[in-house]
Amino acid sequence: MKQIIGAILAGVFMAGCAQLSPLNQTDKPGAEQTRPNARPAGAAAKRPPASARTAEQFDTTSAAEKSAARTAAEVAQKSGQGKLLGRTIASLGDPTKPGIWIETPLVSEPAKGRAVYRGNGKAVQLDLIPIDGPATAGSRMSLAALRVIEAPLTELLDVDVYIE
Repeated sequence: MKQIIGAILAGVFMAGCAQLSPLNQTDKPGAEQTRPNARPAGAAAKRPPASARTAEQFDTTSAAEKSAARTAAEVAQKSGQGKLLGRTIASLGDPTKPGIWIETPLVSEPAKGRAVYRGNGKAVQLDLIPIDGPATAGSRMSLAALRVIEAPLTELLDVDVYIE
């Protein structure tokens, strides 16, 4: 009897989760779906292999790309460039999505910017990708971005987001 009730509750829970899915929200008539700009020619991002299991295997961003993102952010930070959009709580985004980015409700259209991890003050230049939600909602950062700022991959991070 307990197994049957457990199975029913699991089914109800899963059905409820499907109703809350962001994909279902944008599938409704009249709902707009925001998509980031395409990458310029020659900047095709390499997707991780299907067999990827570790952070190193999922992170296909080159060392040169990470170094450039770190250096550009440090220069912008020292010179006071950019406008502070706000502080957000960020977590690891989709590790199969390549690049250096943050999905955040702090922007309404794709842009370039930087994120500063308040835990250690390290910054990264990245793509700002809009997501639905109030400005107080959380954000998701790419694996490569988290590795540039040397942030723990399994924690919620206090991050300041700037637009350039």
